[in-house]
Amino acid sequence: MSTATNVIKASLETSAFVVNAYLEDLSDEELFVRPTENTNHIAWQLGHLITAENGMISQVCPGSMPDLPEGFAAQYTKETSAFDDPEKFHSKADYLRLMAEQRAATLSALEQVSDEDLDQPAPEEMREYAPTVGATFAVVATHAMMHSGQWVIVRRQLGRGPMF
Repeated sequence: MSTATNVIKASLETSAFVVNAYLEDLSDEELFVRPTENTNHIAWQLGHLITAENGMISQVCPGSMPDLPEGFAAQYTKETSAFDDPEKFHSKADYLRLMAEQRAATLSALEQVSDEDLDQPAPEEMREYAPTVGATFAVVATHAMMHSGQWVIVRRQLGRGPMF
């Protein structure tokens, strides 16, 4: 693997480690605590992250990602972010399983791309935030880290101490 691929892989693995650590001791019910008013609860954010990873990597590496459950992406739209009914979302176990499946596929796809592939332009609709294929893989890692920063606030609201 090239240096670039190794750096991206390390970022993806670090992101997964941090996300899983922050979620480890949270209950299904605690996934519905919002960091502040008018922000998204963790359950919605997890579905959003899973959907985004699947979509972004599918665009730069077609056929590389496992299908999401029927209707999954439709449950995690801007409109559904305001919902608080746990029946409209998934369990923590489901999120963890789907995240692991998507991340394994992302890492596998990354192993298949060459340095030249990493430098290729991303699809036009993604170029504002991910101009290249390599940047798309990097965005997947940083996207999860950005959201997990909000979970620190929830964890502190719930009386959990600092982790890192």
